[in-house]
Amino acid sequence: MQQYREIKARHPDAILFFRMGDFYEMFEDDAQLAARVLGLTLTSRNNGGAAEVPLAGVPVKAAADYLRRLIAQGHRVAICEQVEDPKLAKGLVRREVVETVTPGSVLADDWLERRRNNFLLAVDPRGAPAGVAALDLTTGELLLETAAVDELPVVLARYESPEVVLPAGTVLALAGAARTEREAWEFDVELAREDLTRAFRVASLDGLGIEAQDRAALGAAGALLRYARELKPGGLPHVAHPRIVRRGDLLPLDEMTRRNLELVEPLRVEPGKKGTTLLDVLDRTVTPMGARLLRRWLLAPLVEPATINARLDAVAVLAGDARGRERLREALDGVRDLERLAGRAALGRATPRELGALRDSLLRLPDARSALDGLEARGRAALLEQAADRFDLLQDLGEELGRALVERPPAQASDGDGICAGYDRELDDLKDARDGGKQYIAGLQARERERTGIASLKVGFNKVFGYYLEVTNPHRDRVPGDYERRQTLTGAERYVTPELKQYEAKVLGAEERIATREAELIDALRRRVADVIGRVQATAAVLAGLDVWSALADVAHHEGYVRPEVNDGLTIALEGSRHPVVERMMAREAFIPNDVLLDASGRVILLTGPNMAGKSTLLRQVGLCVLLAQMGAFVPARRALVGVVDRLFTRVGASDNLVRGQSTFMVEMSETSAILHGA
Repeated sequence: MQQYREIKARHPDAILFFRMGDFYEMFEDDAQLAARVLGLTLTSRNNGGAAEVPLAGVPVKAAADYLRRLIAQGHRVAICEQVEDPKLAKGLVRREVVETVTPGSVLADDWLERRRNNFLLAVDPRGAPAGVAALDLTTGELLLETAAVDELPVVLARYESPEVVLPAGTVLALAGAARTEREAWEFDVELAREDLTRAFRVASLDGLGIEAQDRAALGAAGALLRYARELKPGGLPHVAHPRIVRRGDLLPLDEMTRRNLELVEPLRVEPGKKGTTLLDVLDRTVTPMGARLLRRWLLAPLVEPATINARLDAVAVLAGDARGRERLREALDGVRDLERLAGRAALGRATPRELGALRDSLLRLPDARSALDGLEARGRAALLEQAADRFDLLQDLGEELGRALVERPPAQASDGDGICAGYDRELDDLKDARDGGKQYIAGLQARERERTGIASLKVGFNKVFGYYLEVTNPHRDRVPGDYERRQTLTGAERYVTPELKQYEAKVLGAEERIATREAELIDALRRRVADVIGRVQATAAVLAGLDVWSALADVAHHEGYVRPEVNDGLTIALEGSRHPVVERMMAREAFIPNDVLLDASGRVILLTGPNMAGKSTLLRQVGLCVLLAQMGAFVPARRALVGVVDRLFTRVGASDNLVRGQSTFMVEMSETSAILHGA
């Protein structure tokens, strides 16, 4: 218990999963909490003390499910493993915390939504402006931005983070995110500058695009990376160079607007049915990277016309080349989640099967590149040209993984037989020794039957007694003198011979050394991926962009969307505009298109009509058409002219907020006030 308490003292705010053989055990308060939350049986252990210690445990093989349940309820779990072989340990087996799992630091792919990021956020709201840093530990993406303190709710909503790191004592409302407080000194800007300079091996942060105006975001990034390294003591080799999000680059969308426009979550869902959102309409991506990027673009439309039109150029090329678009989408369809697979490999977590998936994805890259090269009029889109220039086929990594891994690698390294014959001479020699011993033992049965005259004699194996010769009781009197009794059964005796013991040691010793060598080779492949992680991330970003543009082009082609004319004027002119979600839910011919004009001579529309006449639908569809245009997508209309907006507000329908004690009227007044103050 002394070792447990020493480790627990270093992780007082986490439930400690303490490895004991085939179980993770929890003691004292952790045991009582886990028993209550997970429904475990609470027992006790007396370790020589005056009182018994509460104890609860979970099998290592089933730990993932228990971990998921704890994290889902906002708990932190520190995983303490045995870090030396118990057979070689002198005294107590050495143990260390190898990972702390929190809502924002989950790495297990089956816990995460494949089509959205899992950002861990650090926010320092104490200054003006406030600093924000976001890190997705599964992909290595790191983003920095500053924002006015009153705009923080909008920024936090865009990242959809499950966990936010704050300076201790900070007051900041978090909608559904776990709150983690750190010492205020950890947000120090100069400390962060030194830390990031060292982490990214640069002489100055100027080369990363970090400027004097980013001081608050830099401090948040320093605290975030320090916290992340504590959670993952093995290191973070996959964290990419930070990307700076400038104030004014993106169109802020508050919670009210996101909810009323039903961008990623339906406003109302009927029992037993799944609501439809704008994301559902647009998302025809075929890779997880593309799906995540599309969601981010939808929640963060642009405001610079030149940048918007660059995206529209790419969509237009793909929309106009049906054959080229389909060929590109078919090539991308076989690519797995490069970002997360490579991230897990760099963190030393990828299984042989995941490395095999990475290999298979890399081997499909030439098809994707060929499809990109075959696009008609590619030269009309600067972003497609840039994608071609940045497209790295990663041939060296793909060939290395192809030589090393069998066609269908096992789910876990411990399952064995994941490495191809001929890849490693040492492993091949060990397997030859093992197989030779097995062949000898297999032939031993025939030889011993002939030598003893016992036709029913057989060679067997179990994990307790190893290899043995089994003779039934009626033939015991014919057993040779060199047979040594190993086990007595009801109807038979089991024996060994000196020769059998010799070959048993050879086979079992080889098996152990094979497992060790295969683990070493798998780990070497992980390090090989880590060495080129930047190249993999760059190619994954190229593929994600191609996936999103081709998906938006596919929607435009099949749903009759048009390219909007986007400029920095004040006019919004929509001819034959439609609501993209409503028309999906009803027959096309049943939806009546609408014309809308807002310009310098008429900047306000007062819309009246009876209930169910479509007032709310028209209001929403104007907002959605503007948002689609500014994210770089075609819009559901016959013609569209959009002068970019720097704020977008939507307030539709009546609702109350009983949790905050607000009536329907009070909610309406509060939301209208927020629009007037922000407009």
